[in-house]
Amino acid sequence: MTEPKVPPPLDDLEARLKAARDRQNGRKRDDAAAKGAPLGGLGFAVRIGVEMVASLAVGAGIGWLLDQWLGSGPWLMVIFLILGMGAAMMSVYRVMMGLGSAVGYGAAENDDKKPGSGSGSKS
Repeated sequence: MTEPKVPPPLDDLEARLKAARDRQNGRKRDDAAAKGAPLGGLGFAVRIGVEMVASLAVGAGIGWLLDQWLGSGPWLMVIFLILGMGAAMMSVYRVMMGLGSAVGYGAAENDDKKPGSGSGSKS
């Protein structure tokens, strides 16, 4: 018959835990460097400001160009400006919820840790 597996001695448990933590911390630093370091408060403010101004400018610009091309007055510019405001709010929401930094706008590492998130579970 086969012999039961004997666990490693507990004497070096602290050394093994320290080595595992060091490996995990090193991996987290590498992942953060690969993704780009998380933004600080000023980084969030600048990103939100730029995305809001860009969304509004693109919406107003498209509307103005269509108005010039079709001769429809300010109506298309107003409509596309409102659409630009909606896009700006969506962008701010994604940034604040942390969804804009992951592939597919979803935080993949959190999905695996949810109970019952396996492929065979029924919610």
